[in-house]
This record gives sequence, structure tokens and C-alpha cells, in this order.
Amino acid sequence: MFLVKNPVSDSQSTSPSRKSYARALDERFIRILKVFKWGPDAEKALEVLKLRVDHRLVCEVLKIDVDINVKIQFFKWAGKRRNFEHDSTSYMALIHCLFEAGSASELWKTIQDFVRSSCHFSPSEFSEVLRVLGHAKMLNKAVSIFYQIKRHKCKPTSSTYNSLILMLMQGGHYEKVHELYTEMCNDDSCFPDTVTYGALIQAFGKLGRDDSAVRLFDEMKVNGLVPNAKIYTTILAIYFKQARADKALDLVKDMKEKGCSLTVYTYTELIKGLGKLGRVDEAYETFLSMLKEGCKPDVVLINNLINVLGRSGLLAEALKVFEDMESLQCIPNVVTYNTVIKCLFEANAPLAQASALFDKMKGVGIAPSSYTYSILIDGFCKKHRVEEALMLLEEMDEKGFPPCPAAYCSLINSLGKAKRYDAAKELFQELKETSGTSSARVYAVMIKQYGKSGCLDEAIDLFNEMKKAGCNPNVYVYNALMSALARAGMINEAQRLLQTMEENSCAPDINSRNIILNGVARTGGPKQAIEMFEKMKNLPIKPDAVSYNTMLSCLSRAGMFEESVKLMKEMNNNGFQYDQITYSSLLEAVGKIDDEPTPPTFVQ
Repeated sequence: MFLVKNPVSDSQSTSPSRKSYARALDERFIRILKVFKWGPDAEKALEVLKLRVDHRLVCEVLKIDVDINVKIQFFKWAGKRRNFEHDSTSYMALIHCLFEAGSASELWKTIQDFVRSSCHFSPSEFSEVLRVLGHAKMLNKAVSIFYQIKRHKCKPTSSTYNSLILMLMQGGHYEKVHELYTEMCNDDSCFPDTVTYGALIQAFGKLGRDDSAVRLFDEMKVNGLVPNAKIYTTILAIYFKQARADKALDLVKDMKEKGCSLTVYTYTELIKGLGKLGRVDEAYETFLSMLKEGCKPDVVLINNLINVLGRSGLLAEALKVFEDMESLQCIPNVVTYNTVIKCLFEANAPLAQASALFDKMKGVGIAPSSYTYSILIDGFCKKHRVEEALMLLEEMDEKGFPPCPAAYCSLINSLGKAKRYDAAKELFQELKETSGTSSARVYAVMIKQYGKSGCLDEAIDLFNEMKKAGCNPNVYVYNALMSALARAGMINEAQRLLQTMEENSCAPDINSRNIILNGVARTGGPKQAIEMFEKMKNLPIKPDAVSYNTMLSCLSRAGMFEESVKLMKEMNNNGFQYDQITYSSLLEAVGKIDDEPTPPTFVQ
């Protein structure tokens, strides 16, 4: 709540005349206003009570608990009295009243009248007007009034600029923040302070302009300003995003040397960043160090730590952190349970564990989210428990959740693997009927299943249908149809689709290349496959282990043992590990070496 300024000092407020003034206003005039509202009776009461209209009276009346329209009418009436003119104190009092009453149109009108009046504007009132407009969600009007006041009333101070910059940040207008900062730097009477730099650094971070954020961080230190924990944390996150772990850790060291305590948000970014770079032991040690230093973790930090441990296969450690939450006085939320359930599935833990945790979650009163069901459905599908996954989908529907494409994708894919193509089609149609559309991801899965079941025409029809529905094919959709074409032996058509994909500004991935390579290897023989493989080496996305195994399989079918051995060495030199497919291909080549003539030599 905004406080109305009181121009009367504390000593004045305790004088007998002040007490009399307040008592008369409180006991009689207030009763009249509440009963008769504003009008002739209220005006007559002012005369009888001999209450002189001045700024103090206006401010006192605006404090009374009466309808906002009564206050507006009184304010307008007072402004027309002889020998009285509203000043910044009375205007600000009404502005606060209008804001608290939620009267947006009157608020904007009053602020405009205030700016047009002859009233003097102080820098603090300038900032306050901007803050009120910001809280009233009138950001564009705040920017407009900023320039009006700046031109005609009052020069902005650093605090004024900061008020508007922070409002723009909250509204997501990051480019405008930079523009205002530039204006501030060009104003000789204003200098950016820690608040300014903090907002700018955060804005650049949101815009993905990480180098600019780091440059500003260095600039503020050169200017003698000490970064606060929030600024340090923002730069810390940027360093980890850039995989500059050493710089990030140096920053933490600098924080401690400067006496800036690490907050829970700092520790969260530190744990999350170390985890993403695979430095899981350090992330866990950071957590333990944080506890020793007396910094209490929150649920967001715990969720991130569990995720880091779970993704690294440290299920026991992740479960221990989860179990310790109670002793840490940190209450798990739906995200916590989702993270732990996902960790259980990724660690291939027994289904009973995930099911028990799901039941416990509901038992403690935490409602599962759509994502919870999606994780469970995907997990059950991967365990080939499709019927139970279908029951979860039904339960999800009963709870009123909108159709979840991820859950449908998992089920359609699993039904396809089980060769239950009719059930997969039925589920796909159900999704379209319930949601009115379908995502590119679901289309990709369904096209893939059509291709696997030999229903090429249906796959092509579905591809055309999604384009007509305004759903642009992504790389997964193109890959699914290319795979279906290659599976049907239509490698030329698959290659044309790859070209179309590139023409439509959809960049192929390594899977796109491998699909075509596999098709060429199977239908065109080793010579064409070798040519394509060599071309792949010159592309931005280089051949992967699948590419090498595809070529080894092609060479083995042709009995090209020596070429297979050379390719295996190249594969190893490029950092790819041999697997069962690699050795099987080599053994097949050995078995055919004496049976067939020597094919074309493999190009090194």
C-alpha cells in the first residue's frame, strides 16, 4: 500500500488545534460524507464546522473510508475554491486512492491533469507516479508520462530511471531497457548505479546477449560499483551456459572475497551448472558445503540437485536427498515427485517403485500434473506395459487434463512396436477429435508406424494432411516419411524429400542422412554408398556410429573384408566404440571373402 505524504511535522500533529481539527473532521464531517455522500449538505457542513479548505483538509478527506467517486467529486470541488490550488501533495494523495480503488481511467486522467498543472514535481514524486502506473499494469502510459515529465516538469534522477527500467524488466520489454540505459548514460546529471546495472545485465541475459551482460558486469566493477548477489548469480548462470566452469568458479571465489554471501539462488545455479557440465561430484559437494555454511535449501534447489544426480545414474544419492527433505524442512512439490519418478524410470528401477511413489504423492495431497501422467505413461510403455499405460491415459482424461501429445506419442509408438497398428490409428484419431488438431511430434510417430506397417499411401496422406492443417513438418516428420519411402525401396523419392526439406528451411540432422545412406546401401550397392559416405564427411554434421555401422554392414554384404577392417580403424580413430552390430558386420564380411569377386576399393 502506498502511503500518502503528510506535510505536517510530528510536533504539529500533537498540538491542541491539530487534535481539534482531526476530531471535528473524524466525528462529524466523516458521518455526513458517509450518509449524504458529496453534495450541498457536505459543502454546508464545511461552512458550519468552519473547516478551511487547504491541502491538509484535502489529504484528510481522501483518507476517509467512503466511495471513491465521493473523493473524486470532493477533489474537483476543492480545486475550484477561491484562494486554493491543488499541489503535488493533494494530487499524490488522490493518485494513491485511485490506484487502491482500481479506477484505471480516473487514475490516468488525474496523472495527466497533474502533469499539465502548475504544480512543482519532485524527483521522488516523479518516481512514485511511474511506480503507481507500473503496479497498475499501465506500462505504455508510464513510458509516455516519463517523457512528458522529463520535458516539462522535472529532470529524472538515477532513481527515476531505475523505477522505469525495473518496470520494463517486469513487463519483458528488454530492448527498451537498453534504450533507456543509453539515454541515462547520455544524461550528465545521472549515473547508472548497482540497480541499473543489475536490471541491464538481467535484460541482456533474457535476450541471450551473454557477452554484453558480461561486458556490463566488468564495466560496473571498473566504475567502482560492487555487484550484489543477484548480479553475481546472473553472470554465474551465463558462464555455465557458455561451458566456462572455471570462470564461474572464479566468480564464486570473488563473491566470497568481496564479502557477498552466496544465496540459495546462487547455489542453485552453481549446482545446476556443474551438473550440466558433468561435474556431478562437485555439484553434490557444493550442496553439502551449503548446508555446513547454514544456507537453507529451497524446493527449487532440491529439485535441481535430484535431477542432476538422477541423470548421472546416481539413483541412491537422488533418493537420499529426497528422503532428507523433511529434516531439511523443505516440502516436496509436484515437480519434486515428477523428477524422482523420472529418475526411477531412467535408472530402470522396478515399476513398483514408481507406482508406489505416485500413490504416495496422491496420499500426501499433491495433485499429479499432466506431466506426471506423461512420465508414467512413457515409463510403462518402455516396460511394455501398454495396458496399464492406457489405463493411466484414461485416468488422466477423467481428471480433466487436456490431451497430452507426449503421452499419446509414447502409446502410439508402443502399440506400433507391438504391431497393434489399428489401436495406434484409433488413438491417433482420438487425439485429433479431442484436441481438434495434433502436433508435428504426434504426426511424426504416426507416419513412422504407417511406414513400419507397410502402409506407405497412408503415411503420405497423413504428411499432406498435416500441411493442409497448417502444421509445418519438422525434421522428425520428414525423417519418418523418408524412412517409410526408403523401407519401401523408393530411395529416389526419399532423396527428393530430403532436398525438399532443405528447400523449406528445415535443416536435416544426422538421422536424415543415415536414413538415405541406409537406403542407398541396400538398393544401390557399395559404390554409391561409399560416394555418399564420403560426401557426408564434408558436411557440418559428420557421420556417427550408426553411419559407420551402416557402411560396415554394406561392405560385409559385398564381402569387402579389407575395406571393412580399414573402416573399423577409422571408426575407432574418430572416437566411436565398436558394438555388436560392428562385430557382426565384420564376421559377415569374413564369411564372404572367398565367395565373391573384389568390389570397388573403399576411398580413404
